[in-house]
Amino acid sequence: MAPPRERNVHVAKLKPKSKPKVIEFDVTGDSRTAPDPFAAVLPAIAALGAISSIATINWVAEERTDNRPKPKRKPGTTLRDLASCCLGLIEIFRRFRRNPKLYAGEGAQGSSPLKFGVHGPRVEAETCRLYHQLMNDIASMLVLASQNAFDVMCAIEDGNIEPPEEVFFGFGEQQERLNGLIQNRATLKQTVDTGYEVALRLGELVGELKLYRVE
Repeated sequence: MAPPRERNVHVAKLKPKSKPKVIEFDVTGDSRTAPDPFAAVLPAIAALGAISSIATINWVAEERTDNRPKPKRKPGTTLRDLASCCLGLIEIFRRFRRNPKLYAGEGAQGSSPLKFGVHGPRVEAETCRLYHQLMNDIASMLVLASQNAFDVMCAIEDGNIEPPEEVFFGFGEQQERLNGLIQNRATLKQTVDTGYEVALRLGELVGELKLYRVE
């Protein structure tokens, strides 16, 4: 009897275990992290603060002296320019409110107190472009509001505008509303809503100043 043939036994080689794949979130190609809303809201509030500071001239004004330089612009022109600033700020806060997803009207960031680093959800690239366009408008408005408010204060100090104390009190009330936002660390949504209301009221007060120009 022939001896049994040896069988070739093939031992299967163990394949190394593959590393688990990282599951990535499905994000749209043009999606971006929303910019910091407070970085836009704060300078807009500062522009309102510059206008409301007209209240302080009521108790810090000094008598006019002969060597005091005369203003380069007439009071009527300065008041007209300041009124334009108020309209511009009203529109800026309207744009804040029209974009609640970006400016803290929706989501958890809407209830966050005033602070930097509060980012909203991911937004489209077009929304980010609008954000930076608005930032450019705010920066321009901050410079104009500060300069025009200062020139109006100079005109009041020189006696070219003589408003009653009630008008100064009106500016002071708006100043206190803005201070309250900072002192109480209001939410971003409250800041935007209050800023809009203050901008409207400051526009009315600047309109009242026009009634008290000294011809």
